[in-house]
Amino acid sequence: MRNKDIGIDLGTANILIYVKGQGIVLSEPSVIAIDKDSGKVLAIGQQAHEMLGRTPGSVIAVKPLKDGVIADFDKTELMLDYFIKKIKCKSFFRKPRILICCPSNITQVEKNAIREVAERTGAKRVYVEEEPKVAAVGAGLEIGMPSGNMVIDIGGGTTDIAVLSLNGIVYSESIRVAGNTLDIDIIKYVKNKYKLLIGEVTAEQVKIKIGTVLDEAKPKSMKVRGRDLLTGLPKTITITSQEVREAIKDSIFMIIHGAKHVLEKIEPEISADIIDKGIVITGGGALLNGLDKLIEKEIKVPVKIAESPLTCVAMGTGIILENLS
Repeated sequence: MRNKDIGIDLGTANILIYVKGQGIVLSEPSVIAIDKDSGKVLAIGQQAHEMLGRTPGSVIAVKPLKDGVIADFDKTELMLDYFIKKIKCKSFFRKPRILICCPSNITQVEKNAIREVAERTGAKRVYVEEEPKVAAVGAGLEIGMPSGNMVIDIGGGTTDIAVLSLNGIVYSESIRVAGNTLDIDIIKYVKNKYKLLIGEVTAEQVKIKIGTVLDEAKPKSMKVRGRDLLTGLPKTITITSQEVREAIKDSIFMIIHGAKHVLEKIEPEISADIIDKGIVITGGGALLNGLDKLIEKEIKVPVKIAESPLTCVAMGTGIILENLS
């Protein structure tokens, strides 16, 4: 039986795995739950994500990747090995080739750590590729032409902004402001305004359900439950989409500032190409209501959201695997 090539979007928030000839076969949160006393792995992926903020003292549910890079090498290896075994693409006689993605502008040491963790899962060979390039391929951009393309990939831990031409990155910037930062912004806002402590999972739900960057005439609202910091008792409040907009405003403008900085660093001919083609937004952050309109307003360049922003990187690994030779 032939070896199966695997493409991995190793995200801070989620891991997606693409198998050549099958498409995306796995999409699960990058979370692992471990018993502190024995060191035994209790759950990985979706099951572990459900434990975040709900575990007893002897159990810890953690995200082993932080800001797009490996924060805990051993736990990342355990998690990756578990997912590769789950999709049944590896055996004693059959070792896959793995294409794994990393943020742009990370250090060589961090890139080597990502390569090593993939090699230790039993890969025949490991290729490491930069995320914005793979996202651009997955979004359908023709980066092989002598023409400028710009992508803003807003993931969980990092936002990668890159201009690409002739299959290479002309200029890129990776900023550690992304989906997880917005969750923390919402937690801080609710804590300061309502003296209510909410968890990461709740903040993420608020961002997904009513998050916006637009000044809406009819704001949406939702009930949020947490712990009252004054009484220590459970409490419910109602938060509006306009409050969420206020909470995440500074972080969103850091992303916009990063995009402006990249545009300032490129040649005028490439700038002309980008005005013609526009900017493409990928990653989970692209789904934030009105983000494309705000970036377009601030940068004065057409902006569009990729057809399937959450799966662009994984789909890009698939296209690259098909043309690996």
